[in-house]
Amino acid sequence: MQNTATPTHCPYCALQCGMNLTPAADGTVEVSERADFPVNRGALCGKGRTAPEVLASGARLTSPLVRSDGGELVPAGWDEALDRIAGNLARTRAERGADAVGVFGGGGLTNEKAYTLGKFARVVLGTSQIDYNGRFCMSSAAAAGTKAFGLDRGLPFPLEDIPKTGCVILVGSNPAETMPPSLRYFTELRENGGTLIVVDPRRTRTAEQADLHLAPRPGTDLALALGMLHLVVAEGRVDERYVEERTAGWEDARAAAMAHWPEYVERITGVSVPELREAVRLFCAPEAAMVLTARGPEQQAKGTDTVGAWINLCLATGRAGRPLSGYGCLTGQGNGQGGREHGQKADQLPGYRKLTDPAARLHVAEVWGVDPDSLPGPGRSAYELLDALGTDIRSLLVMGSNPVVSAPRAAHIEGRLRSLDFLAVCDVVLSETAALADVVLPVTQWAEETGTTTSLEGRVLLRRRAITPPDGVRGDLEVLHGLAGRLGVEKGFPTEPEEVFEELRRASAGGPADYSGIDYRRLTEENGVFWPCPAPAEDTPPHPGTPRLFLDRFATDDGRARFVPVAHRPSAEEPDDAYPVLLTTGRVVAQYQSGAQTRRVAELNAAAPGPFVELHPRLAARLGAAEGDPLAVVSRRGRAVAPARITTGIRPDTVFMPFHWPGEGRANTLTNPALDPTSRMPEFKVCAVRVEVAR
Repeated sequence: MQNTATPTHCPYCALQCGMNLTPAADGTVEVSERADFPVNRGALCGKGRTAPEVLASGARLTSPLVRSDGGELVPAGWDEALDRIAGNLARTRAERGADAVGVFGGGGLTNEKAYTLGKFARVVLGTSQIDYNGRFCMSSAAAAGTKAFGLDRGLPFPLEDIPKTGCVILVGSNPAETMPPSLRYFTELRENGGTLIVVDPRRTRTAEQADLHLAPRPGTDLALALGMLHLVVAEGRVDERYVEERTAGWEDARAAAMAHWPEYVERITGVSVPELREAVRLFCAPEAAMVLTARGPEQQAKGTDTVGAWINLCLATGRAGRPLSGYGCLTGQGNGQGGREHGQKADQLPGYRKLTDPAARLHVAEVWGVDPDSLPGPGRSAYELLDALGTDIRSLLVMGSNPVVSAPRAAHIEGRLRSLDFLAVCDVVLSETAALADVVLPVTQWAEETGTTTSLEGRVLLRRRAITPPDGVRGDLEVLHGLAGRLGVEKGFPTEPEEVFEELRRASAGGPADYSGIDYRRLTEENGVFWPCPAPAEDTPPHPGTPRLFLDRFATDDGRARFVPVAHRPSAEEPDDAYPVLLTTGRVVAQYQSGAQTRRVAELNAAAPGPFVELHPRLAARLGAAEGDPLAVVSRRGRAVAPARITTGIRPDTVFMPFHWPGEGRANTLTNPALDPTSRMPEFKVCAVRVEVAR
């Protein structure tokens, strides 16, 4: 019997590219083009093409592991492993209280898993201490979008709108390497006569495609946006009618921007006044334009204000809530959007409901069959939760995350993990975090399970099971079902994804992220559905979904967008005599996030075998460093060593390191956990360092 192809989606970034999977006779899985999915139209990057290699038994876990009396991780049966986890979580809760137990999730979990994990934490464990690594992804953009528009969805329009607009300002994003199939949208934009402006301290592969590249000093994106808004006002480019009819708060935002005159902004950012003027001209010339941000401006201790300043620029020029215009965020993780919508974020309940809202608590509690007063309140954000390990939090369950590599001030967080009384990790591979655990559970992967994700467009998608998982591996839903039963909750934790999704629909109904009109049949037939998609009233046709938000009104009480006045302030850590250079971090095309999976693929390791330090020739000359020399980068938090990569494509006052690797070259050993006061996003993108040749 010939195996047939299963249409599904890539496990990596938030594009969620469509692909076909076909099991081969030799036990491998073949990836083939799926041209019917509109986002990637068959194109795949190297990570997507090679994703099935992590399915192979040699690359992944196939048996539970428990810590022996001798300190080694040894194979164990599932009952023993689950009993040990449940027993330790129960003991911690009994001895120290529910909030002494923590849960840390991931932006790669399906909606069904994220929903169930949040429910497990609050109903079974009774703990408020749950958050996820998506806090490190786009939380600042979410906070700013909610302030301005009343609703956060990564992109309020589909990617297909990008080539049709007149100008795009791409701030702190390098899609040529982070999500390569999306680059075609920006190429088509230029082919159609539109312009691309890239804001990045490095001349990345994306910046090389731009009509204008602005290279501000790291940590000054806020001043740059304010300087552009100042020029919009000074040059009479404000859309006064739009501002009057569709916004509120303009006068205060205008006054704040006018304090950032161009010459002042040039001194702060290093971007010249003529470049600022040209950027404003290109942005304001066409009828429609967009601003898209990513981690560059968001991963700062002032990330919410920085994104807010770019939103203010859109609002002042009438570039939001209109066709082919708007502000959007390029989400990073595969389910970074859905992952926070349905309950694994410290302050949210399913449907993007606020945990502090009595009506929201009542609605979700009724779906869950519990007393709303039994639900805990908001807990710590991701870094604050990790920082409390071993002190206030004594036991931790991690699902789909690797904070030993991905957290800021990573050596400190590694120490916090080691200080726990008990650590359990559910993962596909023995990640650096899993290697510290007392119990490790091997769980199914994307191709071995069915479930939904929500892409950066707000398009809910169905990943389909294409192959049978190996013996000894179970799904995360089975894990949570088994733990819930052992902890005294026999019902409410089904193992079938579609059954979970049906409950999620009810829990999200009426919320900002309303999925109640979506089901697996529609996702299969329609290639995904955009939320919000409420369930139709009786005898009415199904809701079509909402590809484009805000065209009639914004999601605020009065339908108006809100300007938020913001002002530039320095980064949490500025250079000084001891640490005179700025460090910024990011990704490379052949690796993904903490690298736990991609570092197990030979083709990807050949393309990107290890960390490096990118620096300008002038800085290299001052250090006496040559290409390939080992460089030590030292911050107030630690030291990392990696080979020099010398290029004119970076500012002379800045060095860059990718963050995919553990060990000596771990970039996040250096990064600063200073938090944005609103989003609680750490300041990954800028810190002060010194650089020296490592003799």
